Amino acid sequence: MDARFLGISELVESPSVAVVVDVMRAFTVAAWAFAQGAEKIVLAESLEEALALKARHPDWATLKDGPPAPGFDTVNSPGLLRSIDLGGRTVVQKTTAGTVGALAVKEASLVLCASFVVAEATARLLRIRECDGVTFVVTGEDGQADEDLACAQYIARRATEAGTDAAEFLRRAGESRAAAELAEGVRQGVHPDDVALCLELDRFPFAMVATSEDSLMILRPCAVPSLTDEASA
Repeated sequence: MDARFLGISELVESPSVAVVVDVMRAFTVAAWAFAQGAEKIVLAESLEEALALKARHPDWATLKDGPPAPGFDTVNSPGLLRSIDLGGRTVVQKTTAGTVGALAVKEASLVLCASFVVAEATARLLRIRECDGVTFVVTGEDGQADEDLACAQYIARRATEAGTDAAEFLRRAGESRAAAELAEGVRQGVHPDDVALCLELDRFPFAMVATSEDSLMILRPCAVPSLTDEASA
């Protein structure tokens, strides 16, 4: 598999297959939202769009980076989200990097949103789809965020080498600037367990696929056959 690792600003053309990585915290939070019962996630282009969608659909749940704000139901924290029942609901998510990265590649034929908690399922889906060329969008710090790059490199390796050890990749993520800022309280809207939750490998068995629907970018969970199912297929 030919893998490229690019920051959002380096995307000069739409790739065929894109894996958008945001470990701390957008796509860890998205996975938790699905685990808490969310049916789909709308990736909003702006806070204003998120609030407008909420105004039209009062039953939708909205979340954003940073501290709590009027009109938003919660913040972009897996530690906080895990106690919220989202059964059957639509979530509107707007973050600084993750949602921006996904919207930047919305013309790709396959867009996956990923973090460590869905790494194996994402790698298996790339393998099942026989993706030859994959662009990994490293969303944080203008493409320099080591937690996102480590996760992207791990998924790329895992897609071709099933026995890849995650330890070194998780170590890099745990020592990243984002992890330090979350642990030290530099960022707002943070739960003490956020870093640990973002470093849980393969917590969930699904990948997350984003598609354009009615002018919106919609993220949904995608069940992926297990390694046993793959081998017997």
